[in-house]
Amino acid sequence: MKKKIVITHQLPKAPFSALKDDFEVIWPDADSFGQEELLENLRDAEVVVTVFGKPFNTEMIKAAPKLKLIANYGAGVDNIDIPTATGSGIVVTNTPDAVTEPTAELAMGLILDLARRISELDRGLRSKSLPDWGVLNNLSTTLEGKTLGIVGMGAIGRALARRANAFGMKIIYHNRTRVSTETEEKLEARYTDLQNLLRNSDFVSLNIPLTPETEGMIGISELKLLKTSAYLINTARGAVLDQVALIKVLKNKEIAGAALDVYQNEPVVPDELLTMENVVVSPHVGSATHETREVMSRQVVTIIQDFFQGLTGFSVVNPEVLNSNK
Repeated sequence: MKKKIVITHQLPKAPFSALKDDFEVIWPDADSFGQEELLENLRDAEVVVTVFGKPFNTEMIKAAPKLKLIANYGAGVDNIDIPTATGSGIVVTNTPDAVTEPTAELAMGLILDLARRISELDRGLRSKSLPDWGVLNNLSTTLEGKTLGIVGMGAIGRALARRANAFGMKIIYHNRTRVSTETEEKLEARYTDLQNLLRNSDFVSLNIPLTPETEGMIGISELKLLKTSAYLINTARGAVLDQVALIKVLKNKEIAGAALDVYQNEPVVPDELLTMENVVVSPHVGSATHETREVMSRQVVTIIQDFFQGLTGFSVVNPEVLNSNK
């Protein structure tokens, strides 16, 4: 009998055809399953493919007594109840490599958009509300020589640093663990504490995972350390930033602007942010390219195949479960 795989949301399907000989792959008819339909399908599932940002909670895990593997489509796994999965002996994996370059690319694009006021000026032209095209009108900020503070120097943070180097920016960073001297030299990046980074950066990019330690990490006291000319960019997770505090400092003109791809209560974006000219918003699209989505599907397929063949080398979130099963 074929092992059953439940895929909770619609994904690029072609790569999953490689599983048809050994697995029964169950897809939702719509974008995702309804709750009752999902719970019913989970009853005899051995694998579930979850999607970043879409909760896979305790109730869902408990509804799947045969479940051996949760293969998350995405890097962040804050959508999954990891302690319950671990306690149930279920291996949880993710696909961090695929999202690195496109997310860094978007972060760099948001920085450039803020600095050069691209979205703001586009809106002004379309609404015919811009002042005359005079020499001293519609001015913006150049990136060369400006300081980029990267909070979280993981794979995405390092990929962003490489891009910022190309624009002639100075790089400072804060990370839970300082990276190697060799990496610092290669990226021309200097390590500092969070408070000093916030005080001295012209642009601050958040590139940290959402964990109990990072939730609410950037609150009102941290935001007030920023220069009034500074910009904040968040392509990490909405909950690492106090959204109410951000709106407050933006309204009070305590910082120059912000660019956000993630929000605390997705897909809701506060109206206050949508009406601010110095705010750029996008709908959680850090990894949303045609190419990346295909790569992510292929990686998930490979993880499933390797897992059942007893192979290793894929990204495991709770390796203690995998090790105990050997």
